[in-house]
Amino acid sequence: MKAIQVTGYGDVDMLQLVEIATPEPGENDVLIQVKACAINNTEIWIREGAYGTGSKSGWRPEGVHFPRTPGSDIAGTIVKAGKRVDTSMIGKDVVLFPFTSSGREGAEHISEDMSFIGSEYDGGYAEYVVWPAELCFNMPLPNYTESAVFSVSGMTAWHMIEQIQAHPDETVVVTGANGGVGSLNVQIASKVFGAKVIAIVGDLAVTDKLKKLGATHVLSYKSAHLAKDILEVNGGPVDSVLDVVGDALFPTSLQVLKKGGKFCISGSAGGRHTDLDFRTLYLKHLTFYGSVLGTIEEFKRMLQAISEGKIEPVIDKTFPLEQAPEAQVYFKKTGKLGKIVLLPGNDPIQTKEV
Repeated sequence: MKAIQVTGYGDVDMLQLVEIATPEPGENDVLIQVKACAINNTEIWIREGAYGTGSKSGWRPEGVHFPRTPGSDIAGTIVKAGKRVDTSMIGKDVVLFPFTSSGREGAEHISEDMSFIGSEYDGGYAEYVVWPAELCFNMPLPNYTESAVFSVSGMTAWHMIEQIQAHPDETVVVTGANGGVGSLNVQIASKVFGAKVIAIVGDLAVTDKLKKLGATHVLSYKSAHLAKDILEVNGGPVDSVLDVVGDALFPTSLQVLKKGGKFCISGSAGGRHTDLDFRTLYLKHLTFYGSVLGTIEEFKRMLQAISEGKIEPVIDKTFPLEQAPEAQVYFKKTGKLGKIVLLPGNDPIQTKEV
């Protein structure tokens, strides 16, 4: 099969198109023909070594073992089953819960042995992938490309919003609202949990699109007085901030939060280090959450909401598998709205056969 492998830490020249043997499923696994695989920040950061220090980086302390096939947001069709898997699963169109863990129910994502597809296991930048049958779930939409954009960013967004316990009478600020996690934060907070959403982006050209996704107000982080803008449109401080940016907007986030407000972060594209005056934290009675991924039950709730039409896929562009390096470069460009998806096949639509 064709696959894209990361051969070491570095730039996109570390991504190599190779021909390798199609993997065989273990006794509890299935073989999935990959129809679509969306790109996430995690694939960039693993390649760049951003998750760790020194020479090791990955979801586990020992770092990534190269070569590794990245890719965690996967939709496809089960084509082969291990000997302990019900053969009725063959032919099913599925999305993949993206990690294994021995953690108890509700704490799978914080288990010490959490291992991620595309980091500790070979992932979806390939024509086929092997994964445990119990972690494959029915595809929520009839379109492979659209179904592939939720697993990691969608579950991360869903978990963030469950952590802050958003309510209809609250206002939530969403930074990086044009990105994969951010655009889903907008939708989930507004359309599932009923909160008022203030979306923060760079280019206000996406205002109308974000309002269709559920944003009440759309503001630009390029404003010289962003905190004042937020307080003005909300009529006062906000209840929560869902952040994927990090340092660049951290002071603003703390400034606009009300007393007893909540700050939840799942990314640091705008800077991994910041200054914090602890007096702000305790005098405002703020609650901080670090957040990434989520639980199996949250994943199921998210898939149900997608199938009911409460959350819609937002896709900026698709690329053929062979153009993974170009796709990752494009992924890092600002101003896009939604997800970037790799397609191992030649069909740019990637809709399941009916």
